[in-house]
Amino acid sequence: MSQPDSDGPGPDKNGVIFTSQADEGVAAEAAPEIVEYDLKRVEQMYRKLDWRIIPPFWVLYFLCSAIRSNIGIAQTMNSSQGHDLMQQLNLSSKDVSTALALFYVSYVIFDFPSNLIMTRLSPRVWMARIVFAVGVIGVCFTAVKAAWSLKLLRFLLGVVIAGMWPGMAYYLTLFYPPSRLAKRIGYYFTAAQLSASVVGLVSAGFQKMDGIGGLVGFQWMFLVYGLLAVVLGVVLLWWLPDRPLPPGTSRPAPHRLLAWVPRSPEALKGEDALVHYSEMRRVYRPRPWTVRDLLYVLIDWRLWPLMLMYFGVVGVGIGTQLYGSVIISAINPNFSSIVDSLLFAPIWMMDLIAILLVTPISDRFHRYRAVFFSAAVCIQIVGLLLVSFAPTSNPWARYGGMLMLGFGLGPTVPICMTWTGEIFQHRHGEVGVAAASALVSGLGNLGSITTTYALYTGWPADASPKNPHQFRNSNLVMIAILVVSIASSFINVVLLRFFGNKRHTATKAADDSHDDEIMDGAARRETEQRGFKHILPVGGK
Repeated sequence: MSQPDSDGPGPDKNGVIFTSQADEGVAAEAAPEIVEYDLKRVEQMYRKLDWRIIPPFWVLYFLCSAIRSNIGIAQTMNSSQGHDLMQQLNLSSKDVSTALALFYVSYVIFDFPSNLIMTRLSPRVWMARIVFAVGVIGVCFTAVKAAWSLKLLRFLLGVVIAGMWPGMAYYLTLFYPPSRLAKRIGYYFTAAQLSASVVGLVSAGFQKMDGIGGLVGFQWMFLVYGLLAVVLGVVLLWWLPDRPLPPGTSRPAPHRLLAWVPRSPEALKGEDALVHYSEMRRVYRPRPWTVRDLLYVLIDWRLWPLMLMYFGVVGVGIGTQLYGSVIISAINPNFSSIVDSLLFAPIWMMDLIAILLVTPISDRFHRYRAVFFSAAVCIQIVGLLLVSFAPTSNPWARYGGMLMLGFGLGPTVPICMTWTGEIFQHRHGEVGVAAASALVSGLGNLGSITTTYALYTGWPADASPKNPHQFRNSNLVMIAILVVSIASSFINVVLLRFFGNKRHTATKAADDSHDDEIMDGAARRETEQRGFKHILPVGGK
């Protein structure tokens, strides 16, 4: 490998950043020449990477989703004994809506700074911190005795969990190219669906524990999930890998504040590390971002269509997750609380099936993200219409609409987050992914505030059990914000076609060794091997 022309510190031709001439000489001997590997070998490497990263992400997302959403099912647990959350804490519908909304208020405020901190510190350590803190707050829910304590803990839960979801998306971009992201995000996003299903199914078991040890059913649920998350937060320090380093270079000593943290084994070793280096050379050349870099991201118009897409689908998703069992109960008031819990689970099984079916295809044809996204949103709309307008004499038809709603929800959030990373990684680099993912997730969750505070039990006319079409108005509002999501996705396509998505001048100047269109090995193979060269580049670069 040739040496840089300058005498001072700087990157070599492969993007390895040196801090001194001595380091440069060592790396020059160790770093490999770039080799193109065949697709079979590349896929083998990514499978190893998947086994290292996706299982811990799945587990942490499962537990955090359960802790975030189990307040919904707690509203109906052991209601016949007077031991549900509403009766135990003497809550009004407005109290519950406020508590649910406060979570998203703090989440929106702290999502962005949390993700920026993650880029400065070890992403592995920051992710473990999030899970540990979520577990501690989850355990504290066991002790709630009044409306004010429930509201306070929901607000604190939003503070500590902020940055988890966009942070996971950012973390994946350190190991995977954009055209491989949606499937991976979909893999661990299934944890939220299974979590919603399991919370419903397992709540039936927790209801059987009602009264044991002086705790009611929902208190046992809060306690068990919280303790599991605390344990997982510690385990993640050994489980998750740190960001990749160029082969042949050693990992620098951690900051003194993190000196106590155990080291985690490298994600890949030997030839696998060389294959990954040939695939993802752009991630091996991170540069510290500046305030100016951040400002360029904040003023980029590409944020707003993505945020509106996310606003609609996440609002509907959270509304369904938190109030699904309440809607099922309204569909047929004769259902017991256990039946409500059992019927809640299949909604999220449909969601999971859709994720596994659609996200891999959306990666294969990743230039058509808007089409896959909008088709799934249309299914949600049909489901909501069925729930709202099917005859009240046929509760199973209305329940079928809930199943359609679950199926349509599945791929939308992974596709939206993947498209965000795909656009902003190319245009702004690492800080673009971190900042844009946090802003789309954080501001998009204003949709969650809408559905948890203003709709359903927060809307007096819809909350009345005397209304033969209970929740119809709320469902129609959700349909309206879904239409906004569809419109935003196609507006984004049109604007990207008109204005393009070239790398920003600052990003390009700092990384001028890359071809402006080919950012990684997967993109190169897409044009050379997979026959996509002549496909219309909708929403691409």
